[in-house]
Amino acid sequence: MSSFLRAYLVDPAELRARVGSGNDGAVDEALAYFGPSLDRSDEYFADEIAQGAPTAREALRAVVHGGPFSEDEDHAFQYGYAYRRLCWLVGQPLEVDSFGPFRGDWLEVVDGGLKAYGITAVSVEEFRYGGLPDGLPHCDVPSCSTWSAEECRTALDQFERAEREGRSPLPEREVAEAVAEVVGWLRLAQRWKGGQIVGFVS
Repeated sequence: MSSFLRAYLVDPAELRARVGSGNDGAVDEALAYFGPSLDRSDEYFADEIAQGAPTAREALRAVVHGGPFSEDEDHAFQYGYAYRRLCWLVGQPLEVDSFGPFRGDWLEVVDGGLKAYGITAVSVEEFRYGGLPDGLPHCDVPSCSTWSAEECRTALDQFERAEREGRSPLPEREVAEAVAEVVGWLRLAQRWKGGQIVGFVS
């Protein structure tokens, strides 16, 4: 089974102003922005919705209002996708050509490439095993984690130090391309002061 990694550069203040805010305006904004894609999502998950899972719109409302959430763990995926939509809405989708579809231990392989370039402050494998922010139900798919602005700065410093020291590993081309993509994310985060990177694996 193949997986995808999607990543977004977000302003944490903008995200906090929506997630758990109880702001009906934030709900209306999200519903207007995503519109027909929510209907397509409901069609895709029709069987789960028939078994009691919230619709995409219901999940968005719950995430913005901080609940109520279904007590059935099998329904938590809808809140994960709702959170991802909010990250998309307030943030900037990042280039992820090297990360989907992928199989097996690809994220671990890329982490090995990052370490070869001196980057240890962040890990793409972390996106596979993280969870949603506090206050939202735990879900395995999509999994989610966040690189703080400080972690992004440190990781970029580590890479640039390795460059200055002339460390030039020669990993496989695909790994080198993935590392270059991640470094591009870090450079964007550096220009967007206070920006965080939120990644989702599904």
